[in-house]
Amino acid sequence: MPPRPTDHCGQRRTLAVAAAGTFLVLVAFTAPLATLVSTARGLAAGPGAQAWLLSSMSVGLGVGLLPSGAIADDHGRRRAFLAGTGLLAAASVACAVATGPPVFIAARIAQGLGGAAILACSLGLIAHAFPGAVERARATGVWGASVGAGVAVGPLAAGGLDQGPGWRASHWLIAGMAIWLTVAGWSLVESRAEVRRRVDVVGVVLLGGGLACLLSGLVEARQEWHRPLVAALFGAGGVLVAAFAVAEHRVAAPMLDPALFRRPEFVAVTTAALATGLGIIAQLSFLTVVVERGLHGTSLDAAIVLLGWSGTSTLTALAARRLPAGVSTRWQLAAGLLVVAAGQLALVGLDTGSSVARLLPGLLIAGVASGVINAALGRGAVTSVPAGRASVGSGANNTARYVGSALGITIVAVIAARPDPVDLVHGWNLATLVTASFTVLGAAAVLACRPTPAT
Repeated sequence: MPPRPTDHCGQRRTLAVAAAGTFLVLVAFTAPLATLVSTARGLAAGPGAQAWLLSSMSVGLGVGLLPSGAIADDHGRRRAFLAGTGLLAAASVACAVATGPPVFIAARIAQGLGGAAILACSLGLIAHAFPGAVERARATGVWGASVGAGVAVGPLAAGGLDQGPGWRASHWLIAGMAIWLTVAGWSLVESRAEVRRRVDVVGVVLLGGGLACLLSGLVEARQEWHRPLVAALFGAGGVLVAAFAVAEHRVAAPMLDPALFRRPEFVAVTTAALATGLGIIAQLSFLTVVVERGLHGTSLDAAIVLLGWSGTSTLTALAARRLPAGVSTRWQLAAGLLVVAAGQLALVGLDTGSSVARLLPGLLIAGVASGVINAALGRGAVTSVPAGRASVGSGANNTARYVGSALGITIVAVIAARPDPVDLVHGWNLATLVTASFTVLGAAAVLACRPTPAT
């Protein structure tokens, strides 16, 4: 089969829409970090509901990423991407008009489901538009930069709007941007795997139900981990995920082919994504609480110092495109995780008299490495799976990242969430050591995934 001609305008359009979609999902994900107080006040949400205000989108993301990727590869990536932008727009409108926690939480879960389709399809669209290894590496570098840019802009934009028209304005803005993406996405070329497979309905139900139970259990555990409800959710989630693992070995067209776990690169990339969630993402999700309640800063202070990490990661993700081709994805991930751990350790030693600026050096160090990791994760998610399954690779990779962050946030909250500022800061120092250890263990596991001649 002769190579297909290169459509440079189509490539640029695909990259722009895919990166913008990823950026928007991260904006939606991080925006409530800066508006929790006003959102909780506007919805009359108590402490238990506040945990769900922050974490409900993670449930939707965790449940939807892998099924969205599988459906996109077999039935059309553009179609699934547009379904995601449409759902994100509708859910954001629901968030903006919500009058109580139940509607807002349900809408945030729907935002996560829509965002899952966007994230899973974005890399699939990029992989199809950029078939060459060199050009694909550059494109996934842009995708990695959009992750950091979304994390940087989300809290700043939401915090700024909160000071003016109010917290609802950020959700109206997200809805408007999602509608624009839906319109822009219609011009993309449809793509799917050459060999189409039936939807693994059993796998979708078992994995979706299992992750929903586990992630809900993690949210509930942040309030009081030893309640019967938490044990019931964990138990049900464990049974469903185990049943999913068994079922995937028996169906003809599994959603997540067990053979992927015999590929060292797939295991390395998935492990790195999990370690990123357990480590730096989980730690920095608690940053606003520490800055406001422990260091007596403001939500804007927290957003600005967080920008030291996310903004730096955006720049280095773009620069990572110029790394020598001989530096493998595995080495980039392992080295990046070790440098991130060094940055995390630089955040240890806070006390209630520390300035907010004390956080910047560690965040800058972690940000430099996080950009390299984001670019490598985007590239590895595509190259570690068979041709035509890029959206599945993206879904699996991002599932590991968000499940890891949900678990890590729960661990950090159990260790550090204390009403007294002194105890809070002490807990932050201990939680930082724990999350940094997860990052180091992740680097060691990635290095252990040595490629074999057969792969």
